[in-house]
Amino acid sequence: MRSEKAKSLPPEEHLNVLKHWQQDVPDDRLAHLVRDASRAYQKSLQMRLAKYQVPFGHWTFLRILWQHDGLTQRELSVRAGVMEPTTFSAIKSMLELGYIDKRTAPDNKKNRYIYLTEKGRALKGKLVPLAEETNHVSVQGLSDAEVLSVRNVLLTLLHNLVLDQSNLLSQDD
Repeated sequence: MRSEKAKSLPPEEHLNVLKHWQQDVPDDRLAHLVRDASRAYQKSLQMRLAKYQVPFGHWTFLRILWQHDGLTQRELSVRAGVMEPTTFSAIKSMLELGYIDKRTAPDNKKNRYIYLTEKGRALKGKLVPLAEETNHVSVQGLSDAEVLSVRNVLLTLLHNLVLDQSNLLSQDD
């Protein structure tokens, strides 16, 4: 239903963020531009995921579990970069949808581990191409060298910010 609503909006509504950056605040802080680009990525993927009734929040956890099945809730929270209550809510919903199940390990009855079900694993083949399509759409008009340059710049920004966070944490001690 969201995708139908989005398609019915006049084109100028879709372009408000772009207009804002080009006309209103062309020299605003880089952090705001990165945030808006991230939101645009999320919205584009979210609209594609809606075809399979998969919320964007589930996508994040599925993506992690496709790479590292059998994590605890805490490990999943850390890898997703979200608080445990957010992870708890997503896990509850994903259990009800049959994407995951929770089990204890034979040698550790205390911890419960989250595993993909066959249904959850099968989503990978349907959903990953949607993410790839979103990425493809986002780089239209850019050369391979420009895409590589953007990637390197973003990795440097991320590296610098992670170091900054580490430094700030060590100052608190």
